[in-house]
Amino acid sequence: MSSLALVFLYRSWGEKPFNKIQTLLLWLIPLGVAILYEPLRVTPDTFLQRVALITITQEILVVWQLWELIKFYKKDRPSIVSWIIFLTIFTLIGNVFRTYRILTGDGPTNIFLYTEDAFALGLRWITYASNIMTFVALGMFYFQKQLTKENQIANALKSTKEENEKITELLKEKERLIYGLMKANKTAATGALSASIAHELNQPLGASNLNIQFLKMKLERGALNPGVGKEILDSLEEDNKRAATIVRSLRSIFTEGESNAQEVRLSDLIAKVLDIVKPELKNKNIQIQLRVDDDLVIRVNSSEIEQVILNLLNNAAQALANSGTLQRRIAIEALKTDNSVQLSISDNGAGVPEDFKSQLFELLSTTKQTGMGLGLWLCKHIVTRYSGSIHYEDAVGGGAKFVIELPLN
Repeated sequence: MSSLALVFLYRSWGEKPFNKIQTLLLWLIPLGVAILYEPLRVTPDTFLQRVALITITQEILVVWQLWELIKFYKKDRPSIVSWIIFLTIFTLIGNVFRTYRILTGDGPTNIFLYTEDAFALGLRWITYASNIMTFVALGMFYFQKQLTKENQIANALKSTKEENEKITELLKEKERLIYGLMKANKTAATGALSASIAHELNQPLGASNLNIQFLKMKLERGALNPGVGKEILDSLEEDNKRAATIVRSLRSIFTEGESNAQEVRLSDLIAKVLDIVKPELKNKNIQIQLRVDDDLVIRVNSSEIEQVILNLLNNAAQALANSGTLQRRIAIEALKTDNSVQLSISDNGAGVPEDFKSQLFELLSTTKQTGMGLGLWLCKHIVTRYSGSIHYEDAVGGGAKFVIELPLN
């Protein structure tokens, strides 16, 4: 049975276990031996035949063991297996000699197991010893295999530890890079925001500078009359208010102070802004279509809403100037809808590219070659401060349209 078990064991080393049919046929070997052995056992003077039957069966199984061992050794070549092959060959030689001694001997045939002659007895014990040494070698084989497995696990753990240390270092390096990028991005964003604020303030300050130069020239020539002087001073005052409004609007982003809201007529705010931009609109040959209800009253800071309207008009004027449209037109509509006022400013220019529509009101986002993307962002901040909303939609017939909704007083 031990020889049969070793056949199964060596076969499993090659990762090719017997299938069900092969296993059944293999187990038929001891069954056949048992069937043949029983008649010999009850028949007198058949001791040698019984021994020969057992030894020949063992020799067949040992040859099978050698076949499986050699196939496995050729694949992996472990040193312990070479010793197991040697012991298996020694066992086979012992069995062959014992069979030969039994089949060719001329001694009595009715002896018992332990009354064999010295030569046959020596062969039998040599075979037993080689079998025992084979099982010892098998124990050493599995012990070595376990040590190898433990060494592999230890090496894997060591490698994993080293990899974890490398990953930790890479993560730290990543954090340093992210921190550096955030710092650089913060610096760039701060610079861009500063440039945007300067750009927004440039318009009222530039207009003030022109008025100051004109006033200075008139004074030097002594040709300044009271009417012209008052008109220039009024313009300077309006430009100063516009600049102050921009600063206050930006300051309100970081503070939640009072907005100094008052009840104002929307038509008056629009008319005031149109007075400011009329020279530029006339210079660019842009017509204004106005449709505003006179009874629309809202509670806001007039300077801030004027800044919103002014930004939208300037954007529309710049878009028309760059569009190549011959009949340039800006439409301003202000209507009452339920409990709110809807103010829309549209043009018949080229409109906004599809890629920019989703980020129109984001800080530092712009479709213009000049400007830093502060105007629409500031408009949205001011409008939402008064519980209103602003959105973009394509104008009918082409162009851009910005719609503002503010609650009625």
